[in-house]
Amino acid sequence: MTETLTIRRPDDWHLHLRDGDVLRAVLPESARDFGRAIVMPNLVPPVVTGDDLRAYRDRILQALPEGAEFEPLMTLYLTEDTDPEDVAKAHADGLVTAVKLYPAGATTNSASGVRDIDRVRPVLEKMAEIGLPLCVHGEVTDSTVDIFDRESVFIDRVLEPLRRDVPGLRVIMEHVTTREGVEYVKAGGDDLGATITAHHLVLNRNQLLVGGIRPHYYCLPVAKREIHRLALRAAATSGEGRFFLGTDSAPHPDHAKEAACGCAGCFTATNAMALLATVFDADGALDTLESFTSLNGPAFYGLSPNEAEMTLEKAAPEGMPEKIDAGEDRITVFNPGFPLTWRVAR
Repeated sequence: MTETLTIRRPDDWHLHLRDGDVLRAVLPESARDFGRAIVMPNLVPPVVTGDDLRAYRDRILQALPEGAEFEPLMTLYLTEDTDPEDVAKAHADGLVTAVKLYPAGATTNSASGVRDIDRVRPVLEKMAEIGLPLCVHGEVTDSTVDIFDRESVFIDRVLEPLRRDVPGLRVIMEHVTTREGVEYVKAGGDDLGATITAHHLVLNRNQLLVGGIRPHYYCLPVAKREIHRLALRAAATSGEGRFFLGTDSAPHPDHAKEAACGCAGCFTATNAMALLATVFDADGALDTLESFTSLNGPAFYGLSPNEAEMTLEKAAPEGMPEKIDAGEDRITVFNPGFPLTWRVAR
């Protein structure tokens, strides 16, 4: 008999949908499996005002396949010119679910991000007052700091002082990648959570670099040592409410990935749930998959879990699509390098 697992329909608490042809190509991949998703605002130009937010949400809704049940949860891109009152109005109007902090230059389309955290303090204080969460890309961009240490240095230099100076601010440390990050979140209060990606559960820096550079495994934050991957696996499968799924699925055309200066990002929307079920099964933790994918995130954001359900089934490994078309471009689907023994039952 086929082994099955039924859970509440999952949500994705960190997702890149892009715009235009890419949006129309990748949105169905997420809408098929996920009920809601926190949509990242790092477009070109970025989503920095309530009006930008409304227009981007409308484009997403227009691109949804007919009959799809999917809710985009929108974020504003924090800049040093962000108006606290504009943020408060977008929140009051039900347009914004979170604000995103990108340290300037930390990742894709982050040039408009924050260089001096003190200059956005009024916005952060307003967010704490109204209960609007802050999603954080947790890396410093100091060129003297090794890329593999940028998360832990960010915690010490930026995140801990920020949380101390703006009490009551709810913070999500996105795509946490280090043992230090996991331990920091565990020691934090109820106002601190973290998302973990599917690809960081299976990649360490050997997969990225040994035997040749593999551009479709390159992401930011970059995959770290094996000790950090194991810490992420333990956190994700623990069932602890502070940790929840944010795929950080980040589509780029192949020509931009397979280049002399390739873009950072892994496109996992197509097979994230099959990958997660395979990982949790391998760790003997299928009983906590629902918490990680479907319950912990809504609880942190003060939302109810989805009423709908998803059934996964264990079956002989089957082929997955290697690429999807996006206008004239192609986007490579993340391949973990091993067979996926679970799939979403259709």
